[in-house]
Order: sequence, then structure tokens, then C-alpha cells
Amino acid sequence: MAGFIAAQRDTYRVPQVVACRALGVSQAWFYKWRHGDASPRHARREQLKIAIRRWFAKHHGTYGSPRITADLRDEGWRVSQNTVAELMRELGLRARRKRRRKQTTRPGRGKWRAPDLIRRDFATDRLNHKWYGDGTEIPTDEGKLHLDSVLDMASRRIVGFSLGEHHNAELAYNALVMAIAVRGGREAITGVIMHTDQGSEYTAGTFRAACTRLGVTQSMGRPGSALDNAVIEAWHSTVEFELRRLEHFTTKAQARARAAAWIEEYNHDRRHSALGMRSPIDYELTLHTDNDPQHQAA
Repeated sequence: MAGFIAAQRDTYRVPQVVACRALGVSQAWFYKWRHGDASPRHARREQLKIAIRRWFAKHHGTYGSPRITADLRDEGWRVSQNTVAELMRELGLRARRKRRRKQTTRPGRGKWRAPDLIRRDFATDRLNHKWYGDGTEIPTDEGKLHLDSVLDMASRRIVGFSLGEHHNAELAYNALVMAIAVRGGREAITGVIMHTDQGSEYTAGTFRAACTRLGVTQSMGRPGSALDNAVIEAWHSTVEFELRRLEHFTTKAQARARAAAWIEEYNHDRRHSALGMRSPIDYELTLHTDNDPQHQAA
């Protein structure tokens, strides 16, 4: 606005007092802009802008004002989300929007389907209660690399994943085995529900037998309904956006390494509003601390 007032004066000889009055701003404000503001408040805002740019760049332009605010507060800043949003607008920083994910499910040919035990009641506050599984593709110059993931809804943590050349039951099985190992073995995941779509990798006899052997109860949404598996769909939308649209992979080996590192970063660093702006790992540590009798006694 101050620039507009100055331009009116220089180009059309409109007195600044007239322009200020017409726009409803004070002349003192205009003079402060023209001569520079040396106040502590102005200096603080400029330092805050630098910090905002740094965090925005660190997250590759994917964080909006809520997550940037959480980063700043952890860094020691006392700042509101509204202020961060205002400064991001001034800086022209806007989080990139994800596009709707392309459906890659291949329905199984057989008649067997697991019942829907979730029925869109996705939430849970218990670890190893509701797991969600799905697959996606990561394109490279050498062809597609397939990723299957297992997400624990209580903490949004990716507890298991597998990368391979083929989208099949073996890939899904490897992701499930990794999830069980991460959680401490079969005894630690008693009663877990594994909810997926009706893709052929999950209806295959080998995957069904593995679930029975490992004590995992299968659940499936309706065919063609992304909303029935919205939790893991949202996760893979994030993967596809940040690994497919923001990065380019020349080789499958390069994509493998980056995908594994990205998932590790997600588990340790990704902030979730549903977790109080904590990462999945931080949230699980909080749960363990809250349930520790020694910590409660202290």
C-alpha cells in the first residue's frame, strides 16, 4: 500500500496526505515506511521472516502456517499462527497443494473378500489396533518402482513398507512382515486389524494365509470406494506429491534410497495436527512415557 501511495505521488502528483486520507492510513505510517522502521518490533518481524523462509525451504514448500508455527515455537519463537500466515502471505510463500491420487488398485479375481470391520470409523488411540495398507507407484527413467506401506492409525507412523519391481502379494507380505517386526513380533500385535482395499495383492491366498499365521485380522472396504480406505490413501497422496511431483529419479536404485529416507524423515519429523503437531515417533514416545509407572510416580 505504501508503494502505491508513493507511486501516485511520483506518477500523478497526488499529494501523499490526500492518498493517505483516501486509503484510511496515517501519514506517520507512510513516513515510517519511506524512511525505514528501526523499531525493535520491525527488526523482530524481519528476523521472523528469515526464520519462516528457512523452515519453508527445509520442508520443500510443503508446510503451511500451522506446521511452520510449530517449528518456530520449538525453536523458541513466541508467535501466533495468524502472524505466521500474514508474513507468509507477504513473502509469497504458499504450501503446494496435493492433487487427488490416481487409483492403482487391481481388484482380485476370486470371490473371497474380507468383511469391512472399520466402516469408516478410522480413529483409534491404541497402537497396534488399526493398521491400514495400500500400494502406490514411483516413476523413474528405468520404469516404475512399487511401494507398499502399512500405517498405524494411532500415531500415523509407517510401521512397515516394501519396495519392489512388481505390485503383488509378495510386496504386500514384505511390508506386513516389516510392520510386525518393528512392533516387536506376533505377540505384540495381538488383535490388530489390517484394513485395505480389495486389491489382488490382499485377496491372494498367500497373503491371506500369512495374515492367519501371523495373527492379523483382515478388513476390506468396498470396491472402488477410496473413502473406505481414506487414511492410507491420504498418506500415499503425500508420497506421490513429494516423491513424484517434486523429485525426479533417474534410476530405481536412486528412488529406493530416497523413498526409504523420506519415510524415515516422515516418521521422525512430520508434524500432524491430530497429534498436537508432533511427529509419529515423538507421539509414540509420549504414549510410552504416559504409560510408564515410574514416570507417573515421579
